Amino acid sequence: MRYFVTAIAHGNISRAAADLNVAASAVAAAIDQIEARFQLKLVNRHRARGIEPTASGKVFTQKFKHLLEEYDALLFEGTELKQSLKGDLRIGYYAPVAPAFLPEILSGLAGQDGQTTYHLEECDNDRAQAGLLAGDFDAILFVSDVARPQVEFDVLIEAPAYCLVPADHPIARQASVRLRHLAGEPLIVLNRPVAADYYRMLFDEAGHSPAALAYANSTEMVRSLVGAGHGCAVLNMLPGTDISYAGHRLAAVPITDPLPRLSLSVGYGKSNQRRLVSQFARLCRDYFRDGPGHRHVVAG
Repeated sequence: MRYFVTAIAHGNISRAAADLNVAASAVAAAIDQIEARFQLKLVNRHRARGIEPTASGKVFTQKFKHLLEEYDALLFEGTELKQSLKGDLRIGYYAPVAPAFLPEILSGLAGQDGQTTYHLEECDNDRAQAGLLAGDFDAILFVSDVARPQVEFDVLIEAPAYCLVPADHPIARQASVRLRHLAGEPLIVLNRPVAADYYRMLFDEAGHSPAALAYANSTEMVRSLVGAGHGCAVLNMLPGTDISYAGHRLAAVPITDPLPRLSLSVGYGKSNQRRLVSQFARLCRDYFRDGPGHRHVVAG
């Protein structure tokens, strides 16, 4: 189409070829291919006067110009989309304390022009991965211990389990605790996919299963119930405060049993990715590797 339009503009195949930096035979062949494809005569060739479009050729020239303009605009927009830090960033997260660190990470992406829009969705681990593979999310924060084979990810941090108790609880005065010491304590369970099975597995391996007093599907409800003195909890990541929503002070105590950790990871497509997504993944890695991310785990 570009060869055809250029040839019509010059009225001469040789001049069009020079403009396009191709052989004249390539321009002539392009015109022949278009006429053969549509079974129409689009160009009149004059040995001494070059070429001129037929009536049909004039119609096709205008349509080709429009298509080429759209094509060039699409190429430009595609390049802009790939290289720009502007646009929409859709993030799905299964990370109970993501509000403690995700806003700080996103602040590294915020442009001066304010043309980056964030779409954040809290979801379970399976929905996060399914959404990434389906194109609903550009990136996800999830527990990669149960990652789908198709999901590409970078591990950000491996978080050990810890015991959460009210600040005035006797365990709060200890440097650490064993799971067997929690057997007599009422337990508040974070009842979320992956988390509930993980905590059940911890106690099964330790051979001690405390009675569950309450099941809550949000970390903050677990923390508030613990702060109000209803029991203790086993969690993996810390928010940025030791105060519950209800205003009670809490204490996080390391668990010394050799327990498996949960891996928090950022999932995203690693090949041919938009700069905005790649930058987000890099900021996540930097936050947990070199930044303040380690404050969200309890060291044993």
